[in-house]
Amino acid sequence: MPAVTVLGLEGSANKVGAGLVRDGRVLSNPRRTFVPAPGQGFLPGQTARHHRGCVLAVLREALQEAGLEPADVDCVAYTKGPGMGAPLVTVAVVARTLAQLWNKPLLGVNHCVGHIEMGRLITGAQNPTVLYVSGGNTQVIAYSERRYRIFGETIDIAVGNCLDRFARVLKISNDPSPGYNIEQMAKKGQKLVELPYTVKGMDVSFSGILSHIEEVAHKMLASGECTPEDLCFSLQETLFAMLVEITERAMAHCGSQEALVVGGVGCNMRLQEMMRIMCAERGAKLFATDERFCIDNGAMIAQAGWEMFRTGQVTQLEDSWITQSAGRWGPPSGRGRAQQALAAHGTQASKSPWQRQRGQLRVQRRQHQYQPPAQQGHDPSSQAGPGMLHHRWRKNPGFQAKPAAPPTGSRRSGHPAGCPG
Repeated sequence: MPAVTVLGLEGSANKVGAGLVRDGRVLSNPRRTFVPAPGQGFLPGQTARHHRGCVLAVLREALQEAGLEPADVDCVAYTKGPGMGAPLVTVAVVARTLAQLWNKPLLGVNHCVGHIEMGRLITGAQNPTVLYVSGGNTQVIAYSERRYRIFGETIDIAVGNCLDRFARVLKISNDPSPGYNIEQMAKKGQKLVELPYTVKGMDVSFSGILSHIEEVAHKMLASGECTPEDLCFSLQETLFAMLVEITERAMAHCGSQEALVVGGVGCNMRLQEMMRIMCAERGAKLFATDERFCIDNGAMIAQAGWEMFRTGQVTQLEDSWITQSAGRWGPPSGRGRAQQALAAHGTQASKSPWQRQRGQLRVQRRQHQYQPPAQQGHDPSSQAGPGMLHHRWRKNPGFQAKPAAPPTGSRRSGHPAGCPG
């Protein structure tokens, strides 16, 4: 079979990239990042304007770095969604134009699947349980019986969005990214500030911890109770402990011996360290990549497009729309939008029996009436209560942080902080 070379164009958020992949080998992968001022996020219109201004330069750089001409490209893949509408449209217009000018097939790629396929390509993971963490997505995924199955996810905002919005509270720089700067500040933190810890079965919630830290951060800093570095350290430890907990449960449920971390937050070294400790205790292996492939890039779209193209899939011009929502990827059904997000190139996301049971009991849990049933092989100490770190990190002798006084309440509901009500 002749070699297949795919051009991938990515632009679902604040990064625009072009990558070339030939039969599993990354030939080039340049990108540009829109960096707003400290204390601000990136707006769709401003981000799209940035992408329009540099996408052709990035494309030219990718071709030159790979030493290829347009005639050497076999197909053009682009991010179809999910993502931000205006930036997605910018890249889709370029992809459609190139496909027609060069007379090449066009492929619309699911952004989430692109992250997973790139992670598998770079690390060599065979059948991992995937922790997908980024600015717009937080999901625990496994592939079984020809389908990507979502075992857990955020029920509100993504972990990366939580970190980004916290960075705005402290006016942390967005260059090169808020998450990276929080990670560096967290390394200097000495005190663990107790924050809401919300794990609901296989799902997590980050909006409560964000609301709480937005409310108390400036008061604690003004009183000298903690430093900005302490808050960065505490937020990272709490968020990542929640993610490790639900990933470990999914691995136990699937009998998996491999874990793969993908997405922009996945290049955080502290998250990788915590995941590596968990995997080592289970006799499993962790796979992770660095910022070249964790963060949004064109090569991951090219790789997912390559997988699609070799199975004969092509996106017709009239079907080359984009979608901000994950729900457009699947047919109308009772599944949630996140479950439909991975229904790309012939696969569908579906709920496991464990997830269905969790969904049925969610309402009772919110009313504080549900007591988790005892499950075979389940360690009760892993059910961390509100405002508590997962037992593994509380007992870790490597951390001598002193917890602060527990928060007194939630701004939104009046319930104790961290309470799922």
